[in-house]
Amino acid sequence: MLRTLAIRDFVIVDTIELEFSSGFTVFTGETGAGKSILIDALALSLGGRGDASMVREGAQKADISAEFTVNAETNVWLANNDFTSEDGQLIIRRVIDNAGRSKAYINGITASAAQLRELGEFLVDIHGQHAHQSLLKGDAQRALLDQQGNLQAQTAEVGKLFKHWRTLAKQREEFELNAKNILQERERLEWQVGELDKLQLKAGEWDEINQEHSRLAHAASLLEGAQEAANLISESDHPLLSQVSAVLQRLAKLEEFDAHLKPITEALDSARINLQECSYALNDYLGRVELDPARLREVEQRVESLHSASRRFHVQPEQLIEEFHDLQKQLAQLSGASDMEGLKKQEEQAYLEYLHAAKELSTKRQAVAKDLGTAVTTAMQDLSMSGGRFEVVLQTCDPSATGVEQVEFLVAGHAGVQARPLAKVASGGELARISLAISVIASCATATPTLIFDEVDSGIGGAVAEVVGRLLRRLGQDRQVLCVTHLPQVASQGNQHFEVSKSQDSGKTTSHITALDNKQRVEEIARMLGGLEITATTRKHARELLAL
Repeated sequence: MLRTLAIRDFVIVDTIELEFSSGFTVFTGETGAGKSILIDALALSLGGRGDASMVREGAQKADISAEFTVNAETNVWLANNDFTSEDGQLIIRRVIDNAGRSKAYINGITASAAQLRELGEFLVDIHGQHAHQSLLKGDAQRALLDQQGNLQAQTAEVGKLFKHWRTLAKQREEFELNAKNILQERERLEWQVGELDKLQLKAGEWDEINQEHSRLAHAASLLEGAQEAANLISESDHPLLSQVSAVLQRLAKLEEFDAHLKPITEALDSARINLQECSYALNDYLGRVELDPARLREVEQRVESLHSASRRFHVQPEQLIEEFHDLQKQLAQLSGASDMEGLKKQEEQAYLEYLHAAKELSTKRQAVAKDLGTAVTTAMQDLSMSGGRFEVVLQTCDPSATGVEQVEFLVAGHAGVQARPLAKVASGGELARISLAISVIASCATATPTLIFDEVDSGIGGAVAEVVGRLLRRLGQDRQVLCVTHLPQVASQGNQHFEVSKSQDSGKTTSHITALDNKQRVEEIARMLGGLEITATTRKHARELLAL
């Protein structure tokens, strides 16, 4: 549930902080006062598209924060995405500067706009004032039906299977058109893989073989240098080790007379030990290193083979093994693709899997379509469309990523009239009422805790408006419902009422929002009922509406 909404420097809003309660909340005000700006701000905080034009003129940035109470499902999402939530509270913040740069935060942790949108699906469901226009499109009708039956995951799986089937079909078609080219390409790859396979390449071999070649090529120099060093340290007529030992012995005796010599004798002793270790190591090295002309020739031949292959394949010698593996993959893919019979069997199997999933989806859509048609038809009777009916028709079509049928909404405005496509309904008022009924019923099918209706009651008036108000109030008994409305019959049904107004100061327009008490609500409902002048009669009518 939405607890608070704080808006700063957004469009014509200076600073607004609102607290919301459960139930049915209404926003009213003069046209152009900024009622829908609130919805736009909330939509922006939930990952909507933003730009520099949303920053109030003269301000550095727009800042929107929304606080929600969260349920178990939302907490799971937060935990899975490494966002913490304390005491069941969730704070979402969106900042846009006057250069169009955007920042987003979830409980103070930096987030992406995509994460805000994903999280927003658990929190808020917004029905815009032009919702009835989107319902005229086939894709929107299918999406609403799938949402009503919670079939989105199954539809996505059908789309995945369709894509796999069509990929295989395209491979088979390309093979049929380019069989000769594919054969030539396979032969080329087979030769390249065979050439590299002869080399018996090993990971890291290039570095190892270079090190061994360097050692073998300089074996004589290594032996000569190591022997000379060994002689100098311990095997000559006057070796360094003996000289250091002699100096150490003399200074050790003198140390008795002057303690300042002790650090020097300690350093000389350490040097003597190190020289002894070097002597042992050099003798061990000389015992292992030997001249091996035969192995040197083998290594040189291997280096030349790798160099020659690297030139032919236009890669560095150390990249030959990676090139070998890539060519193997290409050959495996091409071999599979060039197996015509095998490819046809794969395509057929993929089609059968798609068709099975699509038919299962169709069966579930049929059941949901029947229930949705009955529910909307019932709602139409309450919306002064007595005898009217609503149908959801599934028409078989060619296989597609969304299934094997097209979804179409049909409506008959009253008894005795043939149902026609929703897009061809003549009356704008009928279309608005049907759209509202569908929106409310679809909202009942979701678990979203907060529902927002932005002037979806346009085109409705009189007794129907009162029914709409009651419908939304009844919906507010189970959910938090926010509604921007221009109808007094709807506004009077609210459990909480905000008035949106605007003022001008120094040539700048600013929007304001006020929470109304009972007395103020009478005045606002009266304004919505009356004209320029509010009379005692309109106030009486307003009190009657609020009493209802």
